[in-house]
Amino acid sequence: MATAARSRAPVVEQSLEQLLGRIVDPSRILTRPIDRVAFASDASFYRLIPRAVVLSSGIDEIQSLFRLSHEQRVPITFRAGGTSLSGQAVTDGILVEVARHWRRMSAVDGGRKVRVQPGVIGGKVNEFLRLYRAKIGPDPASINACMMGGILSNNSSGMCCGVANNAYHTLDSLTFVLPSGTVVDTSTADADEVFRAREPVLAEGLLQIRSEILANSTLRERIRRKYLLKNTTGYSLNAFIDFERPIDIFSHLLIGSEGTLAFIAEGVLRTVPDLPVKYTGLLLFPDLYAACDAIVPLRDAGAKALEIMDRASLRSVEGQPGIPESFSSLPETAAALLTEFQCVEEKDRGQLEDQARQGAANLKLLEPAAFTHNPVEQALLWKIRSGLFPSVAAVRRSGSSVIIEDVVFPVEQLAPASLDLTAIFRKTGYDDAIIFGHAKDGNLHFVIGQPFNTQAAVDQYARLMDEVVRLVVERYDGALKGEHGTGRNVAPFVEAEWGPEAYAIMKRVKALADPDNLLNPGVLINPNPAAHVSDLKAMPTVEEEVDKCMECGFCENKCPSRDLTLTPRQRIVVRREIVRLNNGGRREAAAELETDFPYMALDTCAADGLCATACPVSIDTGALTKRFRRLRHTAAEHRRALLAARHFNLLERGARLGLRLGRIGRMFGIGGRWTADLPGPAPAPPKTQAAAAQAVYFPSCVSRVMGGELMQTVVTVAQRAGVPVHIPRAARGACCGVPFSSKGYDAANELAVNRAIERLWEWSDHGRLPVVIDTSPCTYGLRTCRTHLTAENQKRFDQLRILDSVEFANDVLLPKLTITRPARSVALHPVCSLTKLNLAGKLESVARACSGTAVIPRSAGCCGFAGDRGFLFPELTAAATAPEAAEVLAGDFEAHYSSSRTCEIGLTRVTGRPYRSFIYLLEEATRPR
Repeated sequence: MATAARSRAPVVEQSLEQLLGRIVDPSRILTRPIDRVAFASDASFYRLIPRAVVLSSGIDEIQSLFRLSHEQRVPITFRAGGTSLSGQAVTDGILVEVARHWRRMSAVDGGRKVRVQPGVIGGKVNEFLRLYRAKIGPDPASINACMMGGILSNNSSGMCCGVANNAYHTLDSLTFVLPSGTVVDTSTADADEVFRAREPVLAEGLLQIRSEILANSTLRERIRRKYLLKNTTGYSLNAFIDFERPIDIFSHLLIGSEGTLAFIAEGVLRTVPDLPVKYTGLLLFPDLYAACDAIVPLRDAGAKALEIMDRASLRSVEGQPGIPESFSSLPETAAALLTEFQCVEEKDRGQLEDQARQGAANLKLLEPAAFTHNPVEQALLWKIRSGLFPSVAAVRRSGSSVIIEDVVFPVEQLAPASLDLTAIFRKTGYDDAIIFGHAKDGNLHFVIGQPFNTQAAVDQYARLMDEVVRLVVERYDGALKGEHGTGRNVAPFVEAEWGPEAYAIMKRVKALADPDNLLNPGVLINPNPAAHVSDLKAMPTVEEEVDKCMECGFCENKCPSRDLTLTPRQRIVVRREIVRLNNGGRREAAAELETDFPYMALDTCAADGLCATACPVSIDTGALTKRFRRLRHTAAEHRRALLAARHFNLLERGARLGLRLGRIGRMFGIGGRWTADLPGPAPAPPKTQAAAAQAVYFPSCVSRVMGGELMQTVVTVAQRAGVPVHIPRAARGACCGVPFSSKGYDAANELAVNRAIERLWEWSDHGRLPVVIDTSPCTYGLRTCRTHLTAENQKRFDQLRILDSVEFANDVLLPKLTITRPARSVALHPVCSLTKLNLAGKLESVARACSGTAVIPRSAGCCGFAGDRGFLFPELTAAATAPEAAEVLAGDFEAHYSSSRTCEIGLTRVTGRPYRSFIYLLEEATRPR
């Protein structure tokens, strides 16, 4: 025996990365410090650095990961959008990302149901369901960022869905994977039999609990009563009284379980009717009590949304664009209710007016109730509501977190409860707190700025939570969580709300499904009474461009590098970690992150600014990228850039020569760095007459260098419409500054834009003629250059009319043209700058007029080409456009159009379909027969 033992090979301990590599493609295992730090934060104020991040793909992998977790005793947590507000999506174990490879969805029963995977964004599901005049029931404020995995796991609700249409009550079926590896699809006829056979202990345990609850009339009625209100504190115990079969009980326990019982691989939800007809008003009250007192009559009159806002809420949006000036003169005690009545059919608008009159008839108002059918005015009212959270976040102290919590009171007691809640804020030193929320359901949110950099600050927050728990639970018997989930913040108080008997049942549920407590431990069930003030996220001060970031993740679905390197949130998270490490003297650890930061955060950032359009506080992370690019350049490089801007005409000639040489090289099989799809040089600009011109046409340098026949086509179609344009001879060598701005060459950019404005001023006859630009990024660059101009050029800028070719075509040319040769069907790609200019609708308008069908793919976004990024880092464009390319290739399109030459090159590469300027479509569709 001894000899045999000595002959065995020595046991070699394998790292977690190596073990994971046996079951997952190594390219989808992230263990570098920069990757782990990037996934250490969700939208909450908690932070844990995972040992490894796995970009999972498929149920087989999930089963294997569960097995590895148990073999190695390593905790495992699943994460979709990471918009969790209570720390549900962070771990110091294995973090399994279920976003990028879990995005399938499909309609079921003609749109009466929808099948979704966890990585589908909720707003994308609703876009898809518009075809069926339906939507999902949950309507959280984060619906355009949060994913279906989180919507199901947190039992999301929102502004209109109340209790009846939340995730729990609209659930049809689930496919889930237990920590044991068992997979069950609850939609199958034999699902319950399969569940009982494969998981007998779990199934019998659930039946035993149900029997005990039904036999305990006091507990049974308490459960029933608590779920008449919004309630996401703890597990969904109502499953035990709503259902009889173990499979139905467990599948509904999974809703709101925050990823602590099983992995939800797929869900089918019953949809609800989309109610497109709306009648909206902002009702102003003398105080918060009066506003709360109005909820019942308005709810009973049929209001679908009743969003309450206290005076601090309204004050936080004063002075913002579009906000009525009258807000500043409201009494200090004032409050408001954003009230909306909705229906399906246009013919029922009168009924909405009657409902509104009835509901507002006897209310105590500061001024008569005013409602509107106007969509623009309605959007402004909802802008007031949506601006509350970001407004507080934007003015918080640097180094502090923004905390948003939600509590629920019985609606009939909401008025006194709201006053009591305000008193707690004063008592605990949170005088800047604001209160708003879904008053129709008694669901109030409060937002505070909270630093965690001292023990005194941590203690202050602990006192606040203790006071809130006493108020909600002991005085009003409400819910500590209405929709944000229990998470880590309320886990220590679940027993306080539910009592020891119900809490013991919750612990039994967890033990039955996850006996080793390895699945998202510490969330929802946590024996640590100080869990809510543990693992807190420090927020060191960083660059002013991004310091306001709350790490909410709303930006991520707009980012072209989200599936390649880092998202805007992750760039900021990593930057904060570098500062945190340097401040703590850990220079070597910081240097390791700094080594990977250039490629991960800077080189592959498109700096397109779309992140700002989704950010609650309008942060453009591209501005941080430009700052670091600027700092990376040597003084000599800045001087060379300035020289290039000063002699841009020579640079333009060189680029044309390079394209010509590249074409010659390809003819003789000499490629070098020239790619096969790089276009040849554009022909010279056509000659035009200044005297008869009704607009100045300033072709972008891209159009002048490699724009094909675009310049001639613009001139032709404008002439056809009777609106001749003039291309100044001096247009050659003029630059909008974008090539320099995107690379962080500030001095060169300022020189370029000032020269451009001077020339546009002369060409346009001092602003008399509009200036048309044929490339949307250049239009955006010039329209937003004012701060870089001299005082004299700012005056000129203010008198110029700079038009993108899209709006020129739609507003000026199209009404004067006749469609003679419409295309059959076309695919469109609205470039980032067009989206930021709010002109994507006009591109679609032109295309619809010129074709039978015009489609903007649902997944269309930034293509990542970003000027020269697509040439230097083609993997960025490939990753950014993969979903859009799949949609385009699955469609039947005759042609493909956009409004930026470089973006068109990128889309052509990834789809294999030629993308051209939409101007060609307009010209061909209006060509005389």
